[in-house]
Amino acid sequence: QVQLVESGGKLVQAGGSLRLSCAASGRTFSTYAKGWFRQAPGKEREFVAAINWSGGVTYYADSVKGRLTISRDNAKNTVYLQMNSLRPEDTAVYYCAAGTLRVGDLKQDYWGTGTLVTVSS
Repeated sequence: QVQLVESGGKLVQAGGSLRLSCAASGRTFSTYAKGWFRQAPGKEREFVAAINWSGGVTYYADSVKGRLTISRDNAKNTVYLQMNSLRPEDTAVYYCAAGTLRVGDLKQDYWGTGTLVTVSS
């Protein structure tokens, strides 16, 4: 069993930066791939980024490539999402997930409860 708790979401101006964190509990944290998804108001949840167990393989949605970076620290049981050059369209609830890495995606087994990121224009 893995429990995930996100933090770091807040109101930020367009062009600004933010780092989200996802703290995990569970003895098998390091064996799971991790990912970030987001859900904007009135829209379906969408894939943002994913990383394999070692951190050596990453995937990104085209809309965030070059601006958002996923990383993980298995010693701290934490996965991060560094968000730069933020845009109003990045406004969403961001969810952390754990599961199995697929090419360009993550098959989710566990979800966090989400953290809200609001980007003002």
